[in-house]
Amino acid sequence: MNILFIMFDQLRWDYLSCYGHKTLNTPNIDQLATQGVRFDRAYIQSPICGSSRMSTYTGRYVHSHGASWNGIPLKVGEMTMGDHLRAAGMGCWLVGKTHMRADEEGMARLGLEPDSLIGARVAECGFDVFERDDGMLPEGPDGYYDPDGAREYNKYLRAKGYESDNPWHDFANSGLDAEGNVQSGWFLKNATRPANIAEEDSETPYLTTRAMEFIEHQTGPWCCHLSYIKPHWPYIVPEPYASMYGPEHVQDVVRSDSERQNAHPLFKAFMDTKVGEAFSRQEVRDAVIPAYMGLIKQADDQMGRLFTWLEETGRMQDTMIVLTSDHGDFLGDHWMGEKTFFHDAATRVPLIVYDPRPEADATRGSVCDALVESIDLAPTFVEAAGGKPAMHILEGESLIPILHGARDHTLRDHVICEYDFSASPIAHLNDISVRQAVMFMVADKDWKLIHFEADPRPMLFDLRNDPQELVDLGGDPAHADVIAGMYDKLFRWTRRQSQRTTRSEEQLIAMRTKSRKRGIVLGIYDENETPLELTVKYRGRKARPYKDYLKG
Repeated sequence: MNILFIMFDQLRWDYLSCYGHKTLNTPNIDQLATQGVRFDRAYIQSPICGSSRMSTYTGRYVHSHGASWNGIPLKVGEMTMGDHLRAAGMGCWLVGKTHMRADEEGMARLGLEPDSLIGARVAECGFDVFERDDGMLPEGPDGYYDPDGAREYNKYLRAKGYESDNPWHDFANSGLDAEGNVQSGWFLKNATRPANIAEEDSETPYLTTRAMEFIEHQTGPWCCHLSYIKPHWPYIVPEPYASMYGPEHVQDVVRSDSERQNAHPLFKAFMDTKVGEAFSRQEVRDAVIPAYMGLIKQADDQMGRLFTWLEETGRMQDTMIVLTSDHGDFLGDHWMGEKTFFHDAATRVPLIVYDPRPEADATRGSVCDALVESIDLAPTFVEAAGGKPAMHILEGESLIPILHGARDHTLRDHVICEYDFSASPIAHLNDISVRQAVMFMVADKDWKLIHFEADPRPMLFDLRNDPQELVDLGGDPAHADVIAGMYDKLFRWTRRQSQRTTRSEEQLIAMRTKSRKRGIVLGIYDENETPLELTVKYRGRKARPYKDYLKG
């Protein structure tokens, strides 16, 4: 069996019709859900691109792999999905985005050349690269954000006749006014304009084509990580999608005046960012969200194109398909934009898994309410590839038992999400030290607690009675017992053994007894107090007094 691992960037869990969106119809993704299992409580491990993806790719919490913010390298030595799958006999390839930064210092220290096979894999998050496209080539006074961003895509656009030093920006992510002036997609007001590009040349169709080109030449078994850039900002989309939705299709914002007036001080700091202030304005939501919806509709149409092609080529019968996102987007909910906080708008993601094998027939079209984390995908893939997940390294759990109907739940009773904002302006503006600029979310099906290292008061939401997370109960003495119980879960998680990755549980159990036969006899007063076989090397031995040797 093969694995097609599809990830969208910044796709909210509730912006698909199969997850309940009222005006945005996504029939192709919905159809995939009818063929597999739709997970309703899937959570990421960090609400920002880089660290979330590193958890998904390593199968480990941010606390374990250490790549805690965008631009922080994944340290040399961390095993990734590609390493585990290759050990199980499956290739692992990238088409699209990873947001991974290589640990160049660590590679140099160990003598790993970037152009060697091992060095290239270490530098590319364990993937073999068919095409890497992190999709971001904005330029500021000090240069490009990522000089390698959209590298191959820009070559493609220039070959198609899009003349510019940066066609990614000037065509794919900008509009055009009547005088021919580029109207940059970075300015939210321009989200109402169509991107100045033929739809088939825009980023989402381009990556779909590249994935199909990869798959058609594979004999397997293979895992293809098809990682789309959209619907991540810049929020701008070509026609016909630019005209499909308007303010009348935008769902009501989820926020309250009381929520803002009584905000926890650190929560308010996130509200008061530039992007939070922008998305608190209705004109911004009315401009951006229709474009965001258009980007998702385009993505769904491309899924239809891709799934039809897989059917025609016979690949639907031998390929597991997994569709998810790296995080959501507040879009003005809770007076915020972007994703860097812990409400479900940011931390809960869509997750649909289609397993073509007969063992999964019993669960097709089902909805699973289990607490699932993104770190569960790596062990799921290893088991699907026929391997045994290395659970002393991987911290998630395989979802195969759920897919095959053996269980309807995971073995965990809570989920964890982390955010390290020590490198962000919020830490600077609020005079928060690097060590204190970190926060954690622990949630189960009833409660969500947010802990701040920089403030002793947590936030608490009653998910049963307040599913929109509008009323913070963290300062309410009546909920002290609930808070203590959630902290018990968080502290239990922090006490887990996460760094002992060089010996498996089975090896450690074996060492309890087998090591006794390797020569150490400790705490034995008389040789007859222990089995003869353990002391046979110490019995019946002869030696002359040492003084006899000294005389010679």
